[in-house]
Amino acid sequence: MAENLILTKLEGVKQRFDEVQKLVNDPETMQDMKHYVALNKEFKELEPIMQVYADYKLTLDNIESSKQILKDEKDEELREMAKEEIETLTSQLAGKEEEIKIMLLPKDPEDDKNAIMEIRGGTGGDEAAIFAGDLFRMYSKYCEKRRWKIEITSFTEGTMGGYKEIVFTISSNTDGVYGILKYESGVHRVQRVPQTETQGRIHTSAASVVVLPEAGEFDVDLKESDIRKDTYCSSGPGGQSVNTTYSAIRLTHIPTGLVVTCQDEKSQIKNLEKAMRELRSRLYAIEYQKYLDSVSSQRKTMVSTGDRSAKIRTYNYPQSRVTDHRINLTLYNLPVVMDGEIDELIEKLQIAENAERLKASGFDE
Repeated sequence: MAENLILTKLEGVKQRFDEVQKLVNDPETMQDMKHYVALNKEFKELEPIMQVYADYKLTLDNIESSKQILKDEKDEELREMAKEEIETLTSQLAGKEEEIKIMLLPKDPEDDKNAIMEIRGGTGGDEAAIFAGDLFRMYSKYCEKRRWKIEITSFTEGTMGGYKEIVFTISSNTDGVYGILKYESGVHRVQRVPQTETQGRIHTSAASVVVLPEAGEFDVDLKESDIRKDTYCSSGPGGQSVNTTYSAIRLTHIPTGLVVTCQDEKSQIKNLEKAMRELRSRLYAIEYQKYLDSVSSQRKTMVSTGDRSAKIRTYNYPQSRVTDHRINLTLYNLPVVMDGEIDELIEKLQIAENAERLKASGFDE
């Protein structure tokens, strides 16, 4: 039964793939560049499913051929070979079906985008800022391992170290950064003895992490008349020229009141480019949030729902443990996690989300 359902769904995808392929190659489609870009993206997403579809169909055909041999053939040796072939192919088919089920789940439309991450120290004063700095180091190490590029947009340093807040862009030419890091949105809590504690008492502090999909050029229509641009002298490290030239940029989106700043570069042009990219993404996130809200009621794990006030993870230093509260997962390797090894956490969250989505799709009934 599952086999027929999967095949039916794959044939529906094949029909759409043929349609998209025809549209992409139609010169008239290029008259609407935004539509053309969207179709191209869809075509690339459907291609791997078509490869799996061809392989799956071939496996089904080979099973049927072997069954026919078993039915018609009287030679015992050939019958035995056919039995073995059926057993091997049926075993392979089960693995292929699990892979196809995941591939056929509707993708979050933003998974392939780069990401903008914002870390803010929350309750806990100086210790919260230090923890925000620890989280930034953790994500920086993770990005370094994956060869992703980090560009800081703005930051405010804490009095005792770390950051009161830091905003940065993470990009990759090969991976969908947002689709991997979206699970990090929420409140991260730390339990440890702060550097400022003289009596050795354990304190609890928190930092919030927000991960946004970076909006592309065709995602948001920004009118120049809706933006007020202010320039001012940068503060913080970067040399004398940073502090004496009006290179820092503040953009205000008048209709929404959204404000973004960028002072990381010495060049005003580069700061403006970064600030525009962030403003575009924050405006896009307002619309994207509506999508997140529409699915949040269906997700028990609260994975990728954008609930930024939810407590998602606790880092307990005395016990060297990390607990993700969404999936009740506890790891006893805190130093390794804080050094950027967060793959296991992300993979388990992906598995939990896929299991929920499979159940909702009717595949696993």
